[in-house]
Amino acid sequence: MTTTTQAPSRARGLELVPALLGLVRFSHTVFALPFAFAAAVLAEMEVPGAATLGWILLAMVGARSLAMALNRLIDMDIDAANPRTAGRELPAGRLAVGQVAGFCAVSLAMLLVAVSQLPEETWVLWPVPVAAFVLYPLAKRVTWACHLALGLTIGIAPMGAWLAVTGELGAAPVLLGLGVALWIAGFDVIYALLDVEFDRAHGVHSVPARFGEARALWITRALHLGAVALLAGAGLAADAGAWYAVGVAACAVVLLWENAIVRPGDTRRVQAAFAQSNGVLAIVFLAFTLAEVTL
Repeated sequence: MTTTTQAPSRARGLELVPALLGLVRFSHTVFALPFAFAAAVLAEMEVPGAATLGWILLAMVGARSLAMALNRLIDMDIDAANPRTAGRELPAGRLAVGQVAGFCAVSLAMLLVAVSQLPEETWVLWPVPVAAFVLYPLAKRVTWACHLALGLTIGIAPMGAWLAVTGELGAAPVLLGLGVALWIAGFDVIYALLDVEFDRAHGVHSVPARFGEARALWITRALHLGAVALLAGAGLAADAGAWYAVGVAACAVVLLWENAIVRPGDTRRVQAAFAQSNGVLAIVFLAFTLAEVTL
């Protein structure tokens, strides 16, 4: 007697919405969006108008959705081979390549509509983040510094938001963007601990696969120390005051906890370090930045 395995049903109609939200991990938008809003507030030391914030929000949602969907498309073969990620929407067959490609087109359209309503500089520069969205997934195929590629890709967000408010860049938004880049790169190194053996066996590059888990965690600590220094420097360049400084100090405490709970050879708390602490950090940073301009 033989048995057959039924292929998973492909999402259609209303089922597409949760499938696509799962594809792009929409809840993780909390990592970058608060820093974009914080940059918009710091740009002129006041909360921008509702229209500006709305277009920044639309641009962020479109950009992040496009980035994640492209990442899933480009990494589909790697995800299918990795037991940890084989259940994702594309390798599991819940979404088709054509459906995700269509979602990419819609996400890009959202981004373009948003930047067309913001200062002309944002329209001129929109290809820069889109190119970064394509290059990041390819980076892990060639270099262990791929974590920095991811960080720089997301670090564009606060610089873009600053540009959306003022139409120009300066030291403060660049320092803020680089601070976000090092923060993201550091916790991406922690996340890569989940796949060390797979990465080594399949030629996927990462800091833990290249240097080992213990050294990788020290590299994360160095990246996060640099992130705190850059966030503090951004405040100085923007002439921010005490509330902002307290916010940076609070972020430093969160990063200290994040680095303390993960140990070599023990990945049980990686998800807590990745999802919980980083979401808290981003919200804390935005809250104290808002306090800086409203209290």
